[in-house]
Amino acid sequence: MSQPSPSHAVHDAERLNGHAASQRIDVLCVDMNGIPRGKWVPAAQLDKVLAGQVRLPLSTQSLDIWGEDNDALTGLSQSIGDPDGVCRADERTLSPLPWANGHQVLATLHDLDGTPSFMDPRAILSAVTERFRKHGWTPVVAIELEFYLLDASERQALRLMPPASLCPGGVPRGQQLYEMDAMESLSEVLGTIRAFAEAQQIPADTLIAEFGPGQYEVNLWHRPDALAAADDALCFKRLVAQAAKRHGLASTFMAKPYTEQAGSGMHLHISVIDDAGNNVLDEANGAGHLETAIGGVMSSLLDAQAILAPHANSYRRFQPDCFAPIECNWGRDHRGAAVRVPEWRGSGARLEHRVAGADANPYLVAAALLGGVLQGLEQRIVPPPAIEDEASSPQRPECLTHDWLAAIERFAVSPAMADIFGAEYRDLYAKVKRHEAQRTLAMVTDIDRQIYLTRF
Repeated sequence: MSQPSPSHAVHDAERLNGHAASQRIDVLCVDMNGIPRGKWVPAAQLDKVLAGQVRLPLSTQSLDIWGEDNDALTGLSQSIGDPDGVCRADERTLSPLPWANGHQVLATLHDLDGTPSFMDPRAILSAVTERFRKHGWTPVVAIELEFYLLDASERQALRLMPPASLCPGGVPRGQQLYEMDAMESLSEVLGTIRAFAEAQQIPADTLIAEFGPGQYEVNLWHRPDALAAADDALCFKRLVAQAAKRHGLASTFMAKPYTEQAGSGMHLHISVIDDAGNNVLDEANGAGHLETAIGGVMSSLLDAQAILAPHANSYRRFQPDCFAPIECNWGRDHRGAAVRVPEWRGSGARLEHRVAGADANPYLVAAALLGGVLQGLEQRIVPPPAIEDEASSPQRPECLTHDWLAAIERFAVSPAMADIFGAEYRDLYAKVKRHEAQRTLAMVTDIDRQIYLTRF
């Protein structure tokens, strides 16, 4: 392959925001589990990247959590020659790597004929948002992410311990909700997280200390572009890991890392605007769109739980008094509900969906929730009574399932999920997740041995 000419190299360096010393571009596609996968490409070949001349096997986006392609299960790898797809870079995501001498760009994987891969999470979300545009609507999305900072050496040994500054005498200080000392104790790494976000133009807003020792939450600004909001979440996860590493720490977005501490969620705030910029969900307009949007999300909630809680550990969040929803309910400004409505009149009218864990794929979560909203708006689905009205209702709300396999099987046969994700992807996702669940649930763990080995 011929090398780019010197003139091309100079032109590329100028396009890399003036960082002429940049050595590499990380071309990133996102797999089923929300893990970025891709290639390092020399920075001088930026035009090649933006022209769609970088390829990855299409099966990259069907990998399970262990990174295996399971061709016998999916038929998408060696049995058909493991064909390549084209990485279509999204130029607006080109940003510097503040932790390395390089840049990154997010890409959507396409078939060689130019069609977006049915497996690509970015393409799936884009297709859902396009359906809103046919009504003259644009979904607006903001994402909140919770995560833990950890002692890096303990994490490497697969043990958990908060950073030393939060463990006087070697003992974690315990609950730290909104505690300013918990912020000051890790001000250097938190400052680096914010600096990295600014360098990548990720609109990070408020940063707070959450319940667990070393647990923090960031609010990402709302975007009238659901794909950009999900991109922000993916890139934020990546930069947090690098910022922690710079300070000798580690991070995790695992849904429930500590048995006795709060899990980490990913909350999505969703509203819809029309072509004039009016909030469609504003209850004051009398159209009833807020109610039916809630109805759509609630009617598809259990069908979508395998997307919102995609791993075995995800289900450990759904426990009473663990700061995560356990019932399929909604309420006005009620943080115990699966769907909270913080505001219902004016430009700020929106839903806050609180079920997804921080371990979930932000693109698939956004697609599932927006697809539910759209189904509600189109089908005029009436929601169940709000929490504040449950006393007068003859029925209690259904509970979210604690059974991973049950969630997968419900997803696998859901017409609503086939409508949102396409039947082909619904079936693929169910196959891979069923395989993960069966393999994981068959494992005999240290907990099994601790409880049962000496008792039977």
